[in-house]
Amino acid sequence: MNALIKSAKIIDTNSKFNGKTVDILIEKGIISKIGKDLKNPKKIQEINFKGLHVSTGWFDMRANFCDPGHEYKEDLNSGLKAAAKGGFTGVMVMPDTNPTASSKGGIEYIINKTKGNIVDALPAGSLSHNCEGKEIAEMYDMHSAGAIAFTDNKKSIEKSSLLNRALLYSQSFNGLIIDFPNNQELSNGGQINEGVVSTQLGLKGMPALAEELMVNRDIYLAEYCNARIHLSNISTKKSVQLIKEAKKNGLRITADVNSYHLLLDESSLLNFDNNCKVTPPLRTKEDIKALVNGLKDGTIDVICSDHTPEDIENKQCEFDNAAFGMINLQTSFAAANSSLNSKLTLEEIITKTTSAPREILNIENPIIKEGEQANLTLFNPQTKWSLQEKEIVSKAKNTPLIDKELTGKVYGVVNNNQLMID
Repeated sequence: MNALIKSAKIIDTNSKFNGKTVDILIEKGIISKIGKDLKNPKKIQEINFKGLHVSTGWFDMRANFCDPGHEYKEDLNSGLKAAAKGGFTGVMVMPDTNPTASSKGGIEYIINKTKGNIVDALPAGSLSHNCEGKEIAEMYDMHSAGAIAFTDNKKSIEKSSLLNRALLYSQSFNGLIIDFPNNQELSNGGQINEGVVSTQLGLKGMPALAEELMVNRDIYLAEYCNARIHLSNISTKKSVQLIKEAKKNGLRITADVNSYHLLLDESSLLNFDNNCKVTPPLRTKEDIKALVNGLKDGTIDVICSDHTPEDIENKQCEFDNAAFGMINLQTSFAAANSSLNSKLTLEEIITKTTSAPREILNIENPIIKEGEQANLTLFNPQTKWSLQEKEIVSKAKNTPLIDKELTGKVYGVVNNNQLMID
């Protein structure tokens, strides 16, 4: 793949060209030259957009692709198309499929089926066997096969003894344990955030306490085991405070937040929009403010999409019976950018989507420099746009962001000697 990217502002804090507007010449997938007013004697494809910015390729730590088992919702191919469309050149795929990625074979299935794609699909293995929360899965075998982390996705590890053993065992091969903090006894049967809106709508709420109790438990276990742990889907003010204090005390805690939790609050559910039914639930404006502050001060390390496809039957039904989740790969950056662009710098937002997740997962961090393989995202952070249903490349359409004005448009991605321009 050969291309000449013209007049692009570089956003890469690891590059000496960070903040500069330059041309980037890519030959056979390698960045061969970076500079001003580069010539194009070979007449290769030129890429020139108004307000073009280029960063290292974005990486999403939380993508649900439903493959194998529920390919009618999403499969690996359609999921990776959505990822590329959303500006991602890498995603971590969740393991709670059918069958689950609980063994070497499950990990190899994902790697082999996605080989050669413009988007790198890196599998997470299940923490417990079949994500049942009863016994540790074959973590070392999965690690050897290519699993980059271990999690039961949205099934919080209820048994403290199980999480304790996983934290201790994973240290022998520097494996990363990821937990979704949610006390199921407290949140069981809940539909939305417990508060004013749940009372107004007459719906059972999921209390912030359900998350915060487990955040506190996970922090104590990480301290006891002297282990690192990643807490996913953080959504409440108190959770941010607990993680901030743990980091201040020197514990190896990292955390992520879903981009739609930065944009939407519980009032989005006042019209019973099933597409806003997610877990953790959309919280209050006060919680959103705390999440933003947590991103700003480094308490929260990563912004994720939490892309969760659902079919029509599971969403277009009575609210109580509707499944949780929304698709978000195509809108993840725009959702975060629309919420954060006056509160965080563009560099800070991009870092939360590029180098931060890769460093946590201990995978190679690309850099924009001559001689490096081109792993790039092309975008304009100021362009206003709205997602149209016909533009959705995911098999699922469950998103409340259709026709909503967003800020931050993706133009394309470069990776693995391939180019995709929207």
